[in-house]
Amino acid sequence: MDWIKRNLLFVIGAVVALVLMGLAGWYSFSGWQNSSEQTIKLTEGYAELKRLKGQNPSPGEGKINNIENAKVQQKEAQAFLNKLGTRLQSIPALPEGTNIASKDYKAVLQDTISDLQRDATNNSVILPPRYNFSFEKQAGLVKFAEGTLQPLAIQLGEVKAICEVLNEAKINSLEGIRRERVPGSPDDLAGTPTDYIDLASTTNELAIITPYEVTFRCFTPELAGVLAGFARSPHALLVKAINSEVSLTSIMVDTPVVAPIYYTPPPVAAPAFRPRMGEDSGRPGGAFASRYGGASAYNNPYARPAPVPAPVAQPVAASPGAKSGLQPFLKEKQLRVTMLIHVVKLLPPQK
Repeated sequence: MDWIKRNLLFVIGAVVALVLMGLAGWYSFSGWQNSSEQTIKLTEGYAELKRLKGQNPSPGEGKINNIENAKVQQKEAQAFLNKLGTRLQSIPALPEGTNIASKDYKAVLQDTISDLQRDATNNSVILPPRYNFSFEKQAGLVKFAEGTLQPLAIQLGEVKAICEVLNEAKINSLEGIRRERVPGSPDDLAGTPTDYIDLASTTNELAIITPYEVTFRCFTPELAGVLAGFARSPHALLVKAINSEVSLTSIMVDTPVVAPIYYTPPPVAAPAFRPRMGEDSGRPGGAFASRYGGASAYNNPYARPAPVPAPVAQPVAASPGAKSGLQPFLKEKQLRVTMLIHVVKLLPPQK
């Protein structure tokens, strides 16, 4: 103990040196272990590089650098998506914004339904009585469930865009439009089942796809107008499926019925008779008649001529006459069309 007291500084320095040596040893061991792990990772990475280099196609080397080519193609694909986003405009929500009040949505809903009903009337489109375009439940509410106003506003804008195409095509009648239920909405769960479709929106790497189903009655020209309207729409409205309950066309052959025409030949006139003077029994022409076998209608002016047979009417074929005006070729039938439509909403570009 006396020695420690006399050499206290030395003892403290030795203890500190011992602790530092322990820490240095632990640090060296940790560094060695980390180096071993990094070596293993480097070996695995090198093996993976050799495997990728042996693939077909390979990353390439020298003048052919497939990695750089892939980066260029990625930039081209992103530029195409940006250009596509300008062509496929998003459908504005009704009303727009993220902080929507119940009274604002109620007012816009009533105005939109009135506008669609008026447009249908102006285009001679028959609607069900007091139809609310799949918003039957919401039309009778004043206060809406929390968190459902923004999805409902988006659906209202999309329903309006679809109905505008149908009205512009002047379909005969609209039986109904169906949309998906807003997730977590008690109003939609308690709504009329005919207003909803048993499909849900899907999201992929590029867009959100929302399904709608419309059922309407029309003829083939109106159906062509509907398809053309969706094709030229500035919004991404894709017709995914179409079903018709009747055949698209039925051919009617218009064969004319031709009555037989009978041909009546003109009557044959009896030959003229020339009287001949004969010497037999004091009657003119008697000697000539007795010499050649008796009197005949041809050489005896006093004999009754043989009756000429009446002409028989013979039916002859007559070519059908051309009818005036346009003749029917297609017998048009009204179609009951059910159409599945996908509304595509592009996601914001990734940076």
